[in-house]
Amino acid sequence: QLQLVDSGGGLAQPGGSLRLSCAASGFTLDYYAIGWFREAPGKEREGVLCISDSEGITYYLDSVKGRFTISRDNAKNTVYLQMNSLKPEDTADYYCAAAQFCEGSWFDSWGQGTQVTVSS
Repeated sequence: QLQLVDSGGGLAQPGGSLRLSCAASGFTLDYYAIGWFREAPGKEREGVLCISDSEGITYYLDSVKGRFTISRDNAKNTVYLQMNSLKPEDTADYYCAAAQFCEGSWFDSWGQGTQVTVSS
């Protein structure tokens, strides 16, 4: 299985920004779709957005459109989640995961998670 390490979480103020990273270990990400998921306290894990191997973007949540962007740097074997205009409801543990496609595929490999807290 593809090994993924996600990082970059921390504390941000409402309206602030954070950039999360998802790095592959031992394998290349070129031919994989990478999705970001989050799990807030007391809530089930939900999909946030995803980038395909051809850099097409799928938004699983309408609430992050215009605020979150996703990109990939194949040379660094890394996918980034740029989160702007953060809101307290964005507070959650964030996970990256790999699949063949953003839609209709099973996410087999997961990062360990990185915590994002949005509070003043």
